[in-house]
Amino acid sequence: MALIKSISGIRGTIGGTAGSNLTPQDVVECTAAFGYWLLQEGAAPRVVLGRDGRISGEIVSALVTQTLVSLGFEVIDLDYSTTPTVEIAVPKEQAGAGIIITASHNPKEWNALKFLNHKGEFISKKDGENLLALLDSGAIQYEKVDHLGKHIRKEGYIQKHIDILLEMPMVDVESVKSQGFKIVVDCINSTGSISVPPLLEALGCEVVLVNGVLNGQFAHNPEPLPKNLQDLAAKVVAEKADLGIAVDPDVDRLAFVNEDGSMFGEEYTLVAVADYILSQKKGNTVSNLSSTRALRDVTQKHGGTYFASAVGEVNVVEMMKAQDAVIGGEGNGGIIVPDLHYGRDALAGIALFLTHLAKFGRPMTALRATYPVYKMVKDKIALTPAIDVDALIVALHEKYENEDCNTIDGLKIDFAQGWVHLRKSNTEPIIRVYAEHDSFENAKALVDQMKSDVDHILK
Repeated sequence: MALIKSISGIRGTIGGTAGSNLTPQDVVECTAAFGYWLLQEGAAPRVVLGRDGRISGEIVSALVTQTLVSLGFEVIDLDYSTTPTVEIAVPKEQAGAGIIITASHNPKEWNALKFLNHKGEFISKKDGENLLALLDSGAIQYEKVDHLGKHIRKEGYIQKHIDILLEMPMVDVESVKSQGFKIVVDCINSTGSISVPPLLEALGCEVVLVNGVLNGQFAHNPEPLPKNLQDLAAKVVAEKADLGIAVDPDVDRLAFVNEDGSMFGEEYTLVAVADYILSQKKGNTVSNLSSTRALRDVTQKHGGTYFASAVGEVNVVEMMKAQDAVIGGEGNGGIIVPDLHYGRDALAGIALFLTHLAKFGRPMTALRATYPVYKMVKDKIALTPAIDVDALIVALHEKYENEDCNTIDGLKIDFAQGWVHLRKSNTEPIIRVYAEHDSFENAKALVDQMKSDVDHILK
C-alpha cells in the first residue's frame, strides 16, 4: 500500500490507514489545499473535474466535489472523461483549474488527483511546491453556509473533443474514410470505451472492441506495453484487421499493433505522428531524454531541430514552448500537439496517425519499416541511504566527459551509435538506467557497462 504526494498531485492505493494510503481523509486534505491555494492565487473559483473508469472514481469524485463546494467553488463535473478532454474543457469553461481523478497506467487499486492550471496544463514545479507547503501548514479556511459553491454536471465534452479533432486542418477525414480501416481497440475497461470508438466511427472505421466495458475491472496491467497487449495482437490477426490500438485508462498514452500482430512500438507512436506533422508544417520537436533517438532522426530529415527535455510532461511542455515546437511528447506513447492543447492526447494521436497511414497507402508494417531501427532496454539500480546520487552522477560525467553529455535530468550520454540515461526515480528508491542502440544486445551492453561503472565508483 502506498501514498505519494508530489508537485504534480497525490496518488496512492485505496483503503488502509490515513497518511499511508489514498483514504477519504487524504483526498479531502489534498483537495482542500489545492482549492485554498487557488483562491490565494486569485484564480477563478471554478474547477473542471473528470475521472477515468476506476472502481474508486465515484467515491473520490464525490469527496473532491464536496470539498471544493465547501471552499466556495463552482465544480463543473464531466464525470467519466479522459485526461485530454478535461485539459481542453478547463479554458473553454473559463475555469481557474482542473482536477483529473486518474492513476493513469497504474493498476485498479490505485487512484490519484492530477492538478491543472487555468490553461488546462499540469501545474508547474514551483506551484506544486507551494501547494505541498500549504498542505503541510494546515492553514485552510472553508466558506460559511451562505457562500458555499455549487456542483454542475456537464455532458457531451468527449464529443466536443472529437469534433475539435475532426476540424483540425491536418486531420484528413475523407482520406481516412476512403481506406475503410478495420481496427481492434483495447479500451482496458475504462473511458477509452466511450471516446475511442466514436472517434473511429466518425473517421469511417470498422471497430472491434476488446475490454470495452466501462467498469474499471482492468483485464490486464493497464500500461500499454508489448507484454500487456498480446490478446490485442492475437485479435488483430484473427480479425484480419488493419491495425490495433491500445490506450491507458485515462486515454493520454497510445500504442499501435501492426496488421501481422507485431508491435509498432510505443516509442514510435510519437515518431510516426511527428513524421506526418513535419511533412505538413516545418518546425522543431521535443521529447524527454529517455525517449528514442528516432525522433531526432525524423526531425532532421524534415529540416527541423530536435530538443530534449527533462523527464515529465511539464518539462516537455516547457521546452516545447521555449523552442516553438510543432510537435512533442514522450516515448511512452504520449503525443502533444500545441495547435490543439499542451497535453498528451491519445485521441489526437489516433486521428493524426490514421491520416498519416491513409496517405501512406500501405500496411502498418511497411510504415514502421520506414523508420530507424532502435531497441531500448530499461533497467534500474537499487539505492541505499549510503549512496550519494549527485556525487555518483558527477563521477560518471567525469568518466565520460569526452562524450556528448546532458545533465539537466541525471546524466544522459550520447555515443555515436547509442545512448544511456541514468536518473534518480521520483517515486522509488532506485536509479533508472535506460539505454538505446541498434539491437537489444548492444543496448543491454550499455546498461551493463553503466552498472559496472557505478559498482566501481561506489567501491
